[in-house]
Amino acid sequence: MSASNKAVENSNRLRYIRALERFHKSIVSYLMNTPELSTERYIKKIDNALKVLNRVEEIALYKGDLQDLQKLVQKIIAYKDSDKEIEEIKNDILYSSNQLDKSKNARRYKKDKHSSSKYDEWE
Repeated sequence: MSASNKAVENSNRLRYIRALERFHKSIVSYLMNTPELSTERYIKKIDNALKVLNRVEEIALYKGDLQDLQKLVQKIIAYKDSDKEIEEIKNDILYSSNQLDKSKNARRYKKDKHSSSKYDEWE
C-alpha cells in the first residue's frame, strides 16, 4: 500500500468518524432541546441526518469507543421502526450517549491513586 493510498484511507476514516459524531450530536441535541417531541418529527430528523451520513463511505472501526459510537448510531436509526414511546426512546438514547461519554472520559482522565507517594523519590 502506497503512502498516498494510506493517506486517502486515513482521511476517509476520519470523514466517516466525523459524520458519525455529527449524526450522534445532532440527534442527542434534538432530543434534549425539543420541548414537544413526537415520533414523526424524530423520524424526520433521523432521515435528514441520514442524508448526510449516507454520503460518507462506511469504514470498519476497530477502536472500542468508536465501535460503541457506531453501535449507538445504528441503535438511533433502528428506533425509527420502533413502536416504543418517544420518551422511552429519548431516555434510552440519552442514557447510552452518557455511558459512551463516560467511557471516553474515564480513559482521558486517570486519577492518581497514590498521588502523595508519586513524589517521594524526589526528596
